[in-house]
Amino acid sequence: MRLHVERTGRGPRVAVLLHGMTGSAESWWRIAPLLSARGFRVLAVDLPGHGRSPRCSSMSVEDVAEAVAETLMAGSATCPALAVGHSFGGLVLAAAVARGQLAPEGSVFVDSPFSTRGGWDREEVQAEYEQERAQRTYEGLLATKPHYSRRDCDVEARAAARFEPATAAGIAASAGGSWFPAPRSIVVRAEPSEYVDGPMVAALLDADVQVRSITGASHAVWYSHFDEFVAALPEVFG
Repeated sequence: MRLHVERTGRGPRVAVLLHGMTGSAESWWRIAPLLSARGFRVLAVDLPGHGRSPRCSSMSVEDVAEAVAETLMAGSATCPALAVGHSFGGLVLAAAVARGQLAPEGSVFVDSPFSTRGGWDREEVQAEYEQERAQRTYEGLLATKPHYSRRDCDVEARAAARFEPATAAGIAASAGGSWFPAPRSIVVRAEPSEYVDGPMVAALLDADVQVRSITGASHAVWYSHFDEFVAALPEVFG
């Protein structure tokens, strides 16, 4: 499967961005130009069932990782200088690296889980995603996400409109798995975090993974705490 990619910049170094569930490549609209200004050629990928990428109701996390790798291989970008994954995108990134499909010089995981139990009831999950998609309109986001700018609301409402619940439900119903970040990776988490809790922080630190916490941030950390997110990654943003 070849996925849709939004490209920003013409720098010599490649940065790959993987969005979270119900998002899109456009979710990185503030991050991509910042990376471009720092010499990166930015490849923001629409994951399967999102944005302008194909849909498929029978994929697993590993299938998604393979689709990302296949797409980047077509552009000779499987060894990027930087790869960033948010939430589900971070899980996909961890799987792709663990399976040897991607070999980034540096990896950043933004409030990402590193395992999924799989085996969820497909119909129930699809119904939940359909309800979430219906709620993620411009007006709904403006009312429920006070930290979103109007452009954030526009971007995420458009992403929700293009999101296909059947693909996401298929992933949830597939086999689960765990894929831990490689040593010297960086995890930026909200504090508190639903996905990177205290025991997980301890496990990451024991595995030589750096953990940086931003108090009061939302799950999409850079939406609510943009300046703090940038400051937490001096290796990336300078």
